[in-house]
Amino acid sequence: MHDLRGRGARRDADVQLRRFGQRYSRGDRLEVGHTVPVADSNAGAAETRAHAAARLRPPTSIPRKRADSLGHRADAFARLFEAVHEGVFIGDLAPDDPGHDGTTIAVNPHLKLIFGYAAEAPDFSVSPFAVARFADPRARASFLERLAIDRAVTDYLLRLRRVDTSPVWVEVTARAERATRGGTLRVEALVRDVSERKKLDDQARDLYQQLLQAEKMAALGQTISGVAHELNNPLATILSWAERLTKKPLDDAARRGVDIILGEAERAARIVRNLLTFARKRQSTRAMIDINTVVTETIALRAYEARAASISVITALASGLPHVFADAHQIQQVLLNLMINAEQAMLAANGRGSLVIRTWHDPERDAVALEVSDDGPGVPPEVTSKIFDPFFTTKDVGQGTGLGLTVAYAIVQEHGGRIRVESPGRGASFIVELPVTGAAAIPRPPRPASPSMEAVRGAAVLLVEDERALAAAVGDALIDAGLKVEYAGDGEEALARVRTKTYDVVICDLKMPRVDGMALYRAIAAATPALARRVIFVTGDVAGTDAERFLEESGCRWLAKPFRLADLLRAVRDTLA
Repeated sequence: MHDLRGRGARRDADVQLRRFGQRYSRGDRLEVGHTVPVADSNAGAAETRAHAAARLRPPTSIPRKRADSLGHRADAFARLFEAVHEGVFIGDLAPDDPGHDGTTIAVNPHLKLIFGYAAEAPDFSVSPFAVARFADPRARASFLERLAIDRAVTDYLLRLRRVDTSPVWVEVTARAERATRGGTLRVEALVRDVSERKKLDDQARDLYQQLLQAEKMAALGQTISGVAHELNNPLATILSWAERLTKKPLDDAARRGVDIILGEAERAARIVRNLLTFARKRQSTRAMIDINTVVTETIALRAYEARAASISVITALASGLPHVFADAHQIQQVLLNLMINAEQAMLAANGRGSLVIRTWHDPERDAVALEVSDDGPGVPPEVTSKIFDPFFTTKDVGQGTGLGLTVAYAIVQEHGGRIRVESPGRGASFIVELPVTGAAAIPRPPRPASPSMEAVRGAAVLLVEDERALAAAVGDALIDAGLKVEYAGDGEEALARVRTKTYDVVICDLKMPRVDGMALYRAIAAATPALARRVIFVTGDVAGTDAERFLEESGCRWLAKPFRLADLLRAVRDTLA
């Protein structure tokens, strides 16, 4: 049987070689697919090649000079067929029979190399377009249909499988014609391995998407910071009054109402803080931290909620992880957001679930990796590209703000890291990478103990705030604490007061009409340098602006709106210490 197949292959190879030689003996132009095939590379391969080359030599009636030329040409094409660094296939394919693997007439050594066949494998056993070679059967059907209709393809991209089932990307340039029998296609094809190029293209596309995402986040950050700033003043007013009312004697019904107001105001303040974090609008205190410690503490925070929701949390924390230079509170917020997102997905899909949190060191990237994996429904491909967009959510109305993953993305980017999502099917994995190398933490001198409010009672405070409702709430709270308070509606009025009176502390908004906080500070520093060291700024618009650089250069204390009155009083005590 083997001998019969070998003779059949040699006979078909002869026909192909003769046709090929006829084309070139006429001086035809080289066309795609017109390559010289070689018979199967079994024990009779050398005999077949010699026999085929002899058949190419012209009859004796042709002048000897021309005959020698044609013979040399046939030998040259045979050598090219063997040596070319692109796969060459000649065979029959059956587009009308999807289950038929086709018949191979001849292949060259490089095609065997591409698909992982042994060099000594017989040609007829090499089937690059067999059903088993295709990762997607529909791709094979489309390829054969294209060949049957157009009779040719150029640089046709296919994802195939090697003999060991590993993937390989190839480009196929081929011509086809109907065979004389059986409704099959006689195909002559060049096959090029483009796996490495495809990998580079995918990496370039991923980088492009990351750049687009970064640009989109930057533009949205500017818009969101403006919205958050406008929300800060009324929220700060509500929080201040609610906090003051909690200290008043109230009946039970009134106290419940005040507690609800305070709780909902704090909830709204957290949303604003998330918006500001996304827009990089909050202070960041970084130090060398242990990611495993952050993970352990965060899991402890969610322990009760996880138990109540039938969520099992499994950890696989690598020992000996290098520390990273990061803000522990912000990294904890990233982990909390990822955990809550995973818990909600699992509960919605299954009513319970398993959460796996892993850490490891990636020496190639010199980064510490943190992975949060769930067994929920996974992330559809069409959602992956926009999952970090602000306000994007797949949850029902009222179940989420769509900011959790956006905030996580912004924090990780701010730390010079990366965050990505992988969802091969069921379940999803969010992977955070934080660089190990970075600026060293700057040791801070010990801060002196803050004096009590009794020690600063009677101090003169100038409150500069253009929002009258907020100024009234803050002013009354400072008076209740035993401080003497005067009010200025903007920087111009404040300058007039500073020129005529002496103050111990200035509490000033940063953004105001006419004369803003920066201009007021510079005027105070020029006239009364000692007072300039006792200015406290309150603002909701900092990062990425001139205000951020100003606060860093001046070294002034500042609070982000909306703030708690207790934090403001502590800042006053620290300033007067």
